[in-house]
Amino acid sequence: MKNVLIINGHQRYDEVAEGNLTKMYVDAASEFFKKSGLDLRYSVVESDYDVKKEVEKFVWADLILLQYPVYWMGVPWITKKYIDEVFSAGDHNGLYINDGRTRSDATKRYGSGGLMQGTKYMLSLTYNCPASEFSDKDGFFDGLSLDEAHIATHKTFQFCGAEPLETYSVHDIFKGDLDMNRELEKFTKVLERNLL
Repeated sequence: MKNVLIINGHQRYDEVAEGNLTKMYVDAASEFFKKSGLDLRYSVVESDYDVKKEVEKFVWADLILLQYPVYWMGVPWITKKYIDEVFSAGDHNGLYINDGRTRSDATKRYGSGGLMQGTKYMLSLTYNCPASEFSDKDGFFDGLSLDEAHIATHKTFQFCGAEPLETYSVHDIFKGDLDMNRELEKFTKVLERNLL
């Protein structure tokens, strides 16, 4: 693994979500990957990106880190727009060839037409909700794990043949008592495990 694409999936909302936390994680990941001797490219969803160039970055990458704040239980709408545009443009352009099924071979399953085999991806999430709400049948997410709650994002990458790495998440970001040094240490440990 030598090529890493870091995607800043933040969408700005004045006084509520200005992007500082997302930037902190993007910067920490950049520092970690540079020290590891990896080549980096960046994407920012809240920018005037070129869809064709974004597809080329995905094809180039061995590892894709998608860093985003969770808004209303999913990716920010501008991040969803980016995903829709880039992944749709990836049809026959290096991300996927079709949905995998063929009339000539009934054993081919839906979701098996991806071209990103060997590519890994990692989700890194910032959350207001506490971690205790996941994997608890009485919790808000009805027993779903963190990754199960983000099934749409995972399945988008998996549709294209990419493989998931361990997800990182930080919780209770608005409580005001986060120990960011400790959180960044945890983040770095996840990055280390994902590079093994």
